[in-house]
Amino acid sequence: MRVLLLEDDAMIGEGLSRTLAGEGMSVDWVRAGGEAEAALADGGHGIVLLDLGLPGAEGLDLLKAARSRGFDTPVLIITARDGLDHRVAGLDLGADDYLVKPFETRELLARMRAVLRRRACRSTSHLVAGAVELNTETHELSHADIVHVLPAREYALMHALMERPGRILSRAQVEERIYGWGEEVESNAVDALIYSIRRKFGKDIIFNVRGAGWMVQKS
Repeated sequence: MRVLLLEDDAMIGEGLSRTLAGEGMSVDWVRAGGEAEAALADGGHGIVLLDLGLPGAEGLDLLKAARSRGFDTPVLIITARDGLDHRVAGLDLGADDYLVKPFETRELLARMRAVLRRRACRSTSHLVAGAVELNTETHELSHADIVHVLPAREYALMHALMERPGRILSRAQVEERIYGWGEEVESNAVDALIYSIRRKFGKDIIFNVRGAGWMVQKS
């Protein structure tokens, strides 16, 4: 899962980036308001961690503007502002949760899981493409009576493909969905993930479109 971290404090940002990466997530860390606005507009993240005190922008204004555009990605506010008015304002403007600094990373991870569970229940906890089914809560992939819990990168790849079955994703599009900005990606990284998934489920789970990319069958 890709996480958008909007945090100007270097120590907190570096610590959270390491922690989240250690949990198998890709982190795009943005420190300033203007860049944060662009990152929110780009999309493609599974969750946003939003500090309210970004240079050049008020976090609540960023949240309000994003939600007004139809931005539906879960947002968890992380801030030192502990007043009731700030908490109420953040939640009323569309935040899914509000966590006051300082906090333990275990609590942050637990709150992230809870937010994602709630969102999954609101929509659907399963993606289906033909005979392939992906559980977005447990990360279980099933195909032809074979079931495996996917590692983080493999899950992100299958999630990207199964969101739009029948649509071809290029190598660049796949890399954008499963790796963070500035993260070094080996030339065969995507191929290695696909090879690993096919070893578990068979070659026909992911279709290669020569010169274009990959797709999963629509039906």
